[in-house]
Amino acid sequence: MALLIAGLVLFLGFHILPMLPATRSNLVARLGENGYKGLFTLVSVIGLGLTIYGYGVARFEGSPLIYDPPIWLRHVTMLLMVPVFIFLAAAYIPCKISRALKHPMLVAIKLWALSHLLANGDLASVLLFGGFFLWAVADRISIKRRGPGVGQIAAARSAGRYSDVWVILIGLALYGLFVWKLHVLLIGVPVG
Repeated sequence: MALLIAGLVLFLGFHILPMLPATRSNLVARLGENGYKGLFTLVSVIGLGLTIYGYGVARFEGSPLIYDPPIWLRHVTMLLMVPVFIFLAAAYIPCKISRALKHPMLVAIKLWALSHLLANGDLASVLLFGGFFLWAVADRISIKRRGPGVGQIAAARSAGRYSDVWVILIGLALYGLFVWKLHVLLIGVPVG
């Protein structure tokens, strides 16, 4: 459990920096923009790696059960994951979906985390998915306070005529791949 917590502290802790403009500015002043981005990337990769590895270890060792979700919530999780993949695609492809959501990546993270909290009641899952959910909510509030245009990736560019169709098709294809093979290959747990 210690590796999972260390990974979450590193990954989410560093992802809190953009919410603290003065702290971020001080780091950029000391390290330069590229130095800051390099450090941010390095710590994020290490934190994410520790989080993934620590989560796997905690689940393998038997993470204590906090609550026991009913089995049917797994189906709700699978249903909620459909828009997650569409919103992830919308975060990087200019489209009306992206403009409507404003921050599709954060919406996808919140929906991903919430849906996984519905299906997983062990301590490691609550820490992982609860941590990401709370971070995404805090980041969205922070972005609202920092002003318009902050944190938007694809919405700033112009959307093509069929971009929403492509975003939906790409999202559905990714969802299908995850259900079919990728979830088991990457996460080690079969879907359903």
